[in-house]
Formats: sequence, C-alpha cells, structure tokens
Amino acid sequence: DVTPVQLKLGDICFSLRYVPTAGKLTVVVLEAKNLKKMDVGGLSDPYVKIYLMINGKRIKKKKTTTKMCTLNPYYNESFTFEVPFEHIQKVQLVITVIDYDRVGSSDPIGKIVLGCSSPTGSELRHWMDMLASPRRPIAQWHTLKDPDSPLPTR
Repeated sequence: DVTPVQLKLGDICFSLRYVPTAGKLTVVVLEAKNLKKMDVGGLSDPYVKIYLMINGKRIKKKKTTTKMCTLNPYYNESFTFEVPFEHIQKVQLVITVIDYDRVGSSDPIGKIVLGCSSPTGSELRHWMDMLASPRRPIAQWHTLKDPDSPLPTR
C-alpha cells in the first residue's frame, strides 16, 4: 500500500475555544501560508469556509472574507457556533480553504477536519486540547489535506 506523496497545499492557523456552560464553540481563523497556487498568475484569492457537522450532516456554515492575490492570507476573523455540551463529542468542524474565482466555480485548495472522530494527529490533538482547556482559545497550525478526501467516521 503506497500512499501518494502529499502535495503541498499549504498550512492554516486557527484557534478553537469551547465554553461548555454556554455551549459555544468559537473558531478564530488567523492566517494561512504557502497556499498552493490556483490562478494563472501564480497566486490565489483564498477564503475559508467552516462547516459544523453533526453525524455527517451540515448544521451551520460560515465563511471569511476573500483575500485577493495572495498565498499567505491574514484573516483574524472569529466565528461562533452553538454546540450544547451533550453534542460536543458528536460534532465535526470542516475547515476548507477555497480559491475564489470570479468566473466559473471556486476551487477548494485543501481542508482540515476536526472533532472526536478525527484520525490521530494534529487535528485530534487540537480538539482534545480545546476540550481539556475550557474557555481558553487554543491556536495551532495545521497542514491542509486533499479537499476531496472523505470525512473520517467512527
């Protein structure tokens, strides 16, 4: 079983904060770097889309502003989702970096999937760190994965 070499899609930094008493999950999309070039001119117009999923169903979606002509966008944009404590074990966050296209459809560059069902690695560790430190924002860098890879399931 030979896995193909991971194409470098780029990295994204965001913080996660969960307040169990209020049932609020806050994601702050901080920045991305070394994004894959998607446009003819050698740059991208990236924005970030965040889906909140429960049992594989999209419950909510949010997105950042689009940063034009850059492979290293800085966002510092905050998004809050309502997630009651009894659901926190069941939710997944899918964070996708997308190249905005004025013509045609926008192309996903890469994604990160977080939650209790994340495979091991930085995604699961980030999620567990967030749960272990309620009310504190935990920031971490993640390497983007192939946008077409299937969502992990338990």
